[in-house]
Amino acid sequence: MATTEKTKKGSINVTTENIFPIIKKFLYSDHEIFLRELVSNAVDATQKRKTIAKAGDIVDFKDDNPQVIVKLDKDAKTITISDQGIGMTADEIDKYINQIAFSGATEFLDKYKDDDAKQAIIGHFGLGFYSSFMVSEHVDIISLSATKGAKAVKWSCDGSPDYTIESAKKKEVGTDIVLHIAEDSLEFLEDDKIGGILNKYCKFMPVDIVFGKRSIQEEDTSGEKDEEGNIKQISKEIDNVINNTSPAWMKKPADLNEEEYTKFYRELYPMNMEDPLFNIHLNVDFPFNLTGILYFPPLKKQMDLQKNKIHLYSNQVFITDNVDNIVPDFLTMLHGVIDSPDIPLNVSRSYLQEDANVKKISGYISKKVADKLASMFKKDRPAFESQWDDLRIFVEYGILTDEKFAERSKKFYLYKDTEGKCMTHEELIEAVGETQKDKSGKIVFPYTSDASAQHMFVKDATDRGYKVLTMEGPLAAHVVGSLEQTHTDIQFKRVDSDIIEKLIEKEDDDSTSALDESAQKELTPIVQGAFPEKGYDIKFAAMSPTSAPFVITRSEWMRRMKEQQAVGGGGFQMFGDMPEKFDVTVNSNHPLATQLLNEKDEEKRSATVKEAADLARLSQGILEGKELAEFISRGFKNLQS
Repeated sequence: MATTEKTKKGSINVTTENIFPIIKKFLYSDHEIFLRELVSNAVDATQKRKTIAKAGDIVDFKDDNPQVIVKLDKDAKTITISDQGIGMTADEIDKYINQIAFSGATEFLDKYKDDDAKQAIIGHFGLGFYSSFMVSEHVDIISLSATKGAKAVKWSCDGSPDYTIESAKKKEVGTDIVLHIAEDSLEFLEDDKIGGILNKYCKFMPVDIVFGKRSIQEEDTSGEKDEEGNIKQISKEIDNVINNTSPAWMKKPADLNEEEYTKFYRELYPMNMEDPLFNIHLNVDFPFNLTGILYFPPLKKQMDLQKNKIHLYSNQVFITDNVDNIVPDFLTMLHGVIDSPDIPLNVSRSYLQEDANVKKISGYISKKVADKLASMFKKDRPAFESQWDDLRIFVEYGILTDEKFAERSKKFYLYKDTEGKCMTHEELIEAVGETQKDKSGKIVFPYTSDASAQHMFVKDATDRGYKVLTMEGPLAAHVVGSLEQTHTDIQFKRVDSDIIEKLIEKEDDDSTSALDESAQKELTPIVQGAFPEKGYDIKFAAMSPTSAPFVITRSEWMRRMKEQQAVGGGGFQMFGDMPEKFDVTVNSNHPLATQLLNEKDEEKRSATVKEAADLARLSQGILEGKELAEFISRGFKNLQS
């Protein structure tokens, strides 16, 4: 495209007229964020003053413990946020407030480049301040700069492009932000509402946040005693400081003991009844900044997928408890705090997913957790084994969702058998030897999802000398599939997926049947009559005469597909709609088979076959409701007779 002889240059002036709709509709999704932004700015200003005062450039604090004070005035319909920070001159207000989105933080960091200064900056005094107009019809700033000889100034704006700046009366250095609350936001004039927001977002800010007063009891300084001879207690009103300025995650691990870690856990989750198993203290400053503490809660056999247990902070300011895309999915089962100024805020989740720093942080945390577990296993294996029931579901979720964690988990993943013995993969292979190799050369691991409910099948397997593993919980079907992909020379089969003779098929299967093909054909409709429902296929097998007359099993493959679909197994939705299908294996060597063929009394034969069928259903856990009640009643009557 051709250029003109004269090129006109200029600057686009962003005004409140076009920025307010963006602030109200797009920048902040939740109106309560305004208080977080304003208190963060107040803390930021206080930290700036601390930093610059050290350099001797401004007036130092009179008070060694400066505070940020939040006040409500219901009659005047105002919220005031006051700080004793660096303050602003008229020129600075014009520069940092009127020129929206121009932040003084960058300029500040250029001048004071040490780590203290960087830690001092929580937010950027610009767009964050303008979030106040989400709840206000009018906002005043009254400020006195810490610069020597500065004069107090007042800025006022009603949310339009127009504002006023005039001189003001203010004795103490700092800034007061006065919000005149709009009629549609009067809920923010309630003590409980503001207290709740402060507790949520400002609970661990590095400067004391004061909201109202609270009463304490202390001894009367006069020494006057009560009737029992004890010094009288008197009530005293003190500032209600709502935050802990030095939370555990900001301290060095060497400065904390287990009792202090547990105490902080209670501070984070006062409603949790159980103590955490252990914790991991995160502390890294290169190639990104990250601190935090992650706690392992007792999970047992349940998956607690409430993804709001890890709190994300930026320089001690609460940002969110939705850490999807920031930590690996399996780590959302943990509790705790992550604090990093390198995680971008107020951006879309899709952006977070692609952010390079977020990916590095996610990978670091996953590695740190794996290293901790490996260290625990190596340092004290008996203690690790004692906690395995609580750790297993977490580790298995990690194996399924994080490829690198899955690889690292090989150092500490344990198999547990029905006798309670824990083994690594190599130890398990050595323990089963040739006993559990099938005719194709694969090692078969029988497992149970519920040793009590599948007792008969477990007993048959252990009587044969097989080691039966316990693979409990909602992830079992996914996990065994994943382990089979990792170790191609093994196969998992649940103990109730086939009759014991075929659970691990051997070459030397020379068993003979007491029923020929004709007898089996004659017996099939008799047995089928005891299973009138659809989904039961009758087959025959030469089993031990002492085994059960009927055994109900369900295909390992089909059951896995349905279980995986039930807990979100992608690609298996079709199996959730398919009807249940069971195999009913008739033990052709059991005396009952011959008895049923020879029985001429049809009513007696029908009762006998139903009794055997119900017993098989009971063993598989599919006899319930009215049928179960009738089965128990019949058994009780038989005992009486």
